[in-house]
Amino acid sequence: MKTADFDYELPLEFIAQTPSEPRDSSRLLVLERASGSIKHCMFRDLGDYLEFGDLLVLNETRIIPARLYGHKIPTAGRVEVLLLRWVEDRTWECLVRGKGLLEGRQIQIENGPQAEIVAVLEGSRRLVHFEESIESFLDDIGNVPLPPYIRTALSDPERYQTVYASQPGSVAAPTAGLHFTPDLILHLKDQGIRFTNLTLHVGLDTFAPVTEDEPVMHTIHTEWCQVSKHTADEVNHTRREGRRIIAVGTTSVRALESAAQNQSQGDMLRRFDGATGLFMLPGYEFSAVDAMITNFHLPRSTLLMLVSAFAGRERVLETYQVAKENGYRFYSFGDAMLII
Repeated sequence: MKTADFDYELPLEFIAQTPSEPRDSSRLLVLERASGSIKHCMFRDLGDYLEFGDLLVLNETRIIPARLYGHKIPTAGRVEVLLLRWVEDRTWECLVRGKGLLEGRQIQIENGPQAEIVAVLEGSRRLVHFEESIESFLDDIGNVPLPPYIRTALSDPERYQTVYASQPGSVAAPTAGLHFTPDLILHLKDQGIRFTNLTLHVGLDTFAPVTEDEPVMHTIHTEWCQVSKHTADEVNHTRREGRRIIAVGTTSVRALESAAQNQSQGDMLRRFDGATGLFMLPGYEFSAVDAMITNFHLPRSTLLMLVSAFAGRERVLETYQVAKENGYRFYSFGDAMLII
């Protein structure tokens, strides 16, 4: 298995620069894994493909306004700081852009606290220690980071949040959830579809392509997630009833399958709270997910590999070709797939 096996061509015009309005007016491609059959509909028609008692698992993470600006001390050299991951106390792993940003460099965050680079990591990554808790400043001084392939500014940053986002910690959206509206959720509940939540904080590495020739040589990023006892109980109850567990997004898949690694006798999964480095490649046996809702992912990405592990590499790439031929929009603000 080679990384090149997960490559495909995507002309720039297929990359969605703005979200569909309203949210549930995006398109939905329904792929049946067993037969390979494909249906085309709108996301608002999702309920036509769900069954009474299905359990939808949502990732309720919320993007933090993680992009900060500042200058070096004592000079006025400009600095951009992107919070990636809280480490401890007031220390964060960050992407830092500017010149001469080595260990010991002092930074003044605009309208915020001073900070110091305490360790140089790979590339532009640094450990940055803030004199005060940066979280209390973010709503006033932070900016929501958009994926690198989106070049159109958002008039409303909330449009890059899911309508159910409630747990701050991500630097990127769990994009499959962007298609849901409150009305659609209520409609599905009236139909007998059940919902439960988990949290996985999405890191910027989710957009990084695999650069090694062989995917198994790739060191996948870790992300913090939490599957509560309540959610574990809901999933276990659903499985005992013979109903389907449908993950909304690859982040929900990763969290559920991570929790399933910790399963107990008689139950499919137990509560999970911590970092996950689970890398799902073709050949992986899924134990917690029966179906998934997902967007169309970047070539050579770990997310495309995850979807390929679930539905088959050739079938997924063939489906992506069908999506292009039918004018679907790709990536974060693009259309969605339901894989059943």
